[in-house]
Amino acid sequence: MNGAASDTVLFDLDGVLLDSRRTMLATLAGVATAALGRRITPADLPPSALTTPRIEVLTAMGVPDADGACERWWHAALATAGASTRGQRLFPGALEGLMALKDAGTATGLVTLQTRARLPWLLPEAALALLDVTVCRDDAEPKPAPDGILLALDQLGTGTDGAVFLGDTTGDIHAARAAGVTPLGVAWGYATAADLTAAGAFAVLDDPALIGPGLTARTGRRMTTLCALPHPR
Repeated sequence: MNGAASDTVLFDLDGVLLDSRRTMLATLAGVATAALGRRITPADLPPSALTTPRIEVLTAMGVPDADGACERWWHAALATAGASTRGQRLFPGALEGLMALKDAGTATGLVTLQTRARLPWLLPEAALALLDVTVCRDDAEPKPAPDGILLALDQLGTGTDGAVFLGDTTGDIHAARAAGVTPLGVAWGYATAADLTAAGAFAVLDDPALIGPGLTARTGRRMTTLCALPHPR
């Protein structure tokens, strides 16, 4: 790509900016309810439901043709599950961090496996307005492929130098490394710090309060875990 080097911070959505655990469990339960014809609650889901592919979870619960069930009901179940708590699920400090990045003139972007139609249901308008670009699964090959990250950088007109990607899964880390940007893991998401480090994360953040302009500066120091500091606002 031809963009000039610039400080750029790209984010995954679920597990990084958005605490979507309750929404994802409720969505799985909603799809299972529709497919099985009896009420399924989040409490009925297996303990590993959040870290297991949804098709495997639904199949284990006896849902026939789990792929077809997701195709038919996931969209509506997610919209219903997310409606009651929209705007209350950002991790503490995430919005303030986005505001600080905006104030500092840092380019920002979102690279998510969610579809574009779902973003208004999941992410508050105030947060969306602070992101310079959003790349969804509709736009590029999903992670762990690097395509979405590279597309975001291309749309921003920035290069890989000075760019970081914050992710909470090993797929996020693999995608960032493949794209040639600095991969930062977050310990408050869906994977453990040990898994993120093993996948090749440059560092693992331990608190959402670390989101801010200091992210790109801190990558000059080799660290395993970054601890929270106040936002420079």
